[in-house]
Amino acid sequence: MTTSRATTAKSGPELQGISAAALHWNLTAAVLIEHAVRRGEGFLADNGALTAKTGQFTGRSPKDKFIVREPSSQDKVWWGPVNQPIDPARFDALYARMRAYMQSSEVYVLDCFAGASPKHRFPVRIVTELAWHNLFCRQLFIRPEDNRPHADPPQLTIIDLPSFHADPEVDGTRSETFVIVHLAKRLVLIGGTSYAGEMKKSVFSVLNFLLPLARVMPMHCSANVGSGEDVALFFGLSGTGKTTLSADPARGLIGDDEHGWDDDGIFNFEGGCYAKCINLRQEYEPHIWNAIRFGAMLENVVVDPETRRLDYDDGSLTENTRAAYPVTFIENAVVPGVGGHAANVVFLTCDVFGVLPPIARLEPAQTQYHFLSGYTSKVAGTERGLGADPQATFSTCFGAPFLVLHPTSYATLLAEKIAKHGSACWLVNTGWTGGSYGVGRRIDLPVTRAIIRAALSGQLAGVPMQKDPVFGFQVPASCPGVSGALLTPRKSWKDPAAFDARAKELAALFAKNFAQFSDVSADVRAAGPAA
Repeated sequence: MTTSRATTAKSGPELQGISAAALHWNLTAAVLIEHAVRRGEGFLADNGALTAKTGQFTGRSPKDKFIVREPSSQDKVWWGPVNQPIDPARFDALYARMRAYMQSSEVYVLDCFAGASPKHRFPVRIVTELAWHNLFCRQLFIRPEDNRPHADPPQLTIIDLPSFHADPEVDGTRSETFVIVHLAKRLVLIGGTSYAGEMKKSVFSVLNFLLPLARVMPMHCSANVGSGEDVALFFGLSGTGKTTLSADPARGLIGDDEHGWDDDGIFNFEGGCYAKCINLRQEYEPHIWNAIRFGAMLENVVVDPETRRLDYDDGSLTENTRAAYPVTFIENAVVPGVGGHAANVVFLTCDVFGVLPPIARLEPAQTQYHFLSGYTSKVAGTERGLGADPQATFSTCFGAPFLVLHPTSYATLLAEKIAKHGSACWLVNTGWTGGSYGVGRRIDLPVTRAIIRAALSGQLAGVPMQKDPVFGFQVPASCPGVSGALLTPRKSWKDPAAFDARAKELAALFAKNFAQFSDVSADVRAAGPAA
């Protein structure tokens, strides 16, 4: 075995039963870029970012995710379509074949951390066969200051081999693609897919298991902080605006996607950002635009082969084009990514029905109801199998694919944090108005920014509120810089009767989805819309 970096670490991949023909450990971003270009994995765009294609799969493969059913965790895991069980013996056999496969491979190893809070810093080791995958993780997670390998065994190891495929009949997988988490061994195996986001979300899934057991709330949200140290959280699925709305020039960015909430406040799990690039505009998202430079990693963004100019409007490869870059590439980033307790909690929903208002104030029971509901739309490309049009969906806790415990565990913990710290809670629709998808139009980003700023600054505190007749939450009668017709969606529809019918249809979908949460309190069940 050869290495491109000498190390005196007490433990290494070879001591975990892993060896390789060539081992590259904790390479810098510049060297990883050189390796990726030399190996034909990607090339530099005209702005200096490394571009790569993920091939067949341009999104996550949730149906190919498994958790090993073993004694130490089996009574805690929320088993079902999200967390499919797999036998320990199958895992061990697959792991043995992956180790044998790596013996003749060139392998890249990164030792990094998840968790900006010193109390909850989580050592992670990531082993990849692609240089650009290693760069992706290096830019997204928290890098050790001295760039040295972990002195002690990591608390989680991820092995990602896109060219290694499972045999479903032998391995018990659904297909040749697999993402398998062994919670007892703190080991994740990934194969058959080049989509780098599987590694990022595997770390998040493990933290979603471990942290609530320590009374720390893991959250699929972005976070920023104002000049008055007021922290805001933005929950939402991909495409609803988590990254875009948290990157506000007037506020410091704590992080764009995954955070924890402990007794001291909010802390970022990561050290980088993972921003959607489709239709990116410098005038609307200057912080993200300027962060895409040398050191940034682009996935599936179309590039002119001669000029190397990027075309952010071209979704021919996927609508789920992405940029990964260190949070320090954002001018107003908060480093380390920690802040106080949340003053405002925002649930972002992309309503394809076009009936939800652009903002509504939620009472405590409504907060739990809408958190458990997680109503939004799946945007094209974020998962395999999605079409070009957005699809209405309910993703509990605004992150069902990453939950390992039962959803009520997270909802109860979040409710306790909000009640203890007096957080104001808002539901913000970044989807359609004036009609459903295909008829109405999507709410303009500058309008949503104005609404968010008004809420976070306290400008809506003294504004008269009106109760929505169907959904029951409180809607501001006015908002600086926003038309009254937009705030009351029914007024923006040409046919009020058609609006009423669609609102009733959506309310029925809420009720049908929430029937699964029969164990919640009566006041939470009653906080939903009137079907």
